[in-house]
This record gives sequence, C-alpha cells and structure tokens, in this order.
Amino acid sequence: MEDGWLKDIRCIDSPNYDERPVAAEVSLLVIHAISLPPAQFDSDDVIHLFTNVLDPSVHPYFQKIYRKRVSAHFFIRRDGELIQFVSCEKRAWHAGKSAWNGRECCNDFSIGVELEGCDDLAFEESQYCQLDFLVNRLVQHYSFEAIVGHSDIAPGRKTDPGPYFDWQRARGLLPGL
Repeated sequence: MEDGWLKDIRCIDSPNYDERPVAAEVSLLVIHAISLPPAQFDSDDVIHLFTNVLDPSVHPYFQKIYRKRVSAHFFIRRDGELIQFVSCEKRAWHAGKSAWNGRECCNDFSIGVELEGCDDLAFEESQYCQLDFLVNRLVQHYSFEAIVGHSDIAPGRKTDPGPYFDWQRARGLLPGL
C-alpha cells in the first residue's frame, strides 16, 4: 500500500472525500451493498455515481440520486473485480449519519467497502474471495475493532448489506473477532 492506495488493483479517483480528523485512526470496516439501478448489476452506474457523472436520464431512479456526493474506499463487483475510489488515508463519504460504540461520524474512522448487490439476493463467491483478499491486505496496515454493516451503524436508516450477507464468513476474516 502506498499513500493509502492498494497496488495492483484498478483505481478510479472519486472527488467525494476529504481529510480525516487529526489523530483519527482507522478502526472500523463497514460493509455496504449497492446496485444501480436497484437490483440490477453489471453496469458502470455505481462508478458513475462515485465519480459524479451519473446521467439522470438513463433511469428514473437516477433522478433521485444523481446529485448525491458519495463514495466508498472500495467496490467489489459481482464478478469479483475490486476497484478503489478513495485512499484509505482519506475520509470517503459512505456512512452518512452514523455511530458505532458511542462514536458518531463513522466516516472519520472507517474504511467503506461496497459490494455490488441488494437486500434480496445472495452475494457471489467471487465477491467473498475478493473481500478476503482485501481484508488480508488491510489488516497489514490497520487494526480493526470490528467489521460491521451499514445497517449496524445507521439502524432504521439503512438495511445493507442485507439478510443474504454471510456475516459468519466475513467476521472470520478479522483475527480476534
């Protein structure tokens, strides 16, 4: 990792980030699910959203979201492709209003990983393999206290990654959890 960027993966710069607060240490890994349009896969629409070029005329749902300024550090597509959008040293805009263990603003101290998916379908084996690869790389640089879902840090507001995400498998990726 160099300047918070993983080597040997596809990187696409998102403008949707800023500096972490001084002395903020990364200690939380947040798992999300996203698909654009909802429950449809294999387009570049998530990339377009994270880079502020989503065309609102492509799908009616995009009218509601094309002005949002959001990002994640990483995105894992259905086929397992891993893309990085924001340096891990920077604050990506993935969690919104959130709290974990009494700490608010989870973006300040977390790394966000978006999986291409939705609440109604299982994730692909290739995505879990890539998540395993990613976590193994990240734990070489960060001490995570937990791996959580967006729904855990924004209950009532968010439901992702949803009921089909294999938490037993994911939590087994972090030693000591």
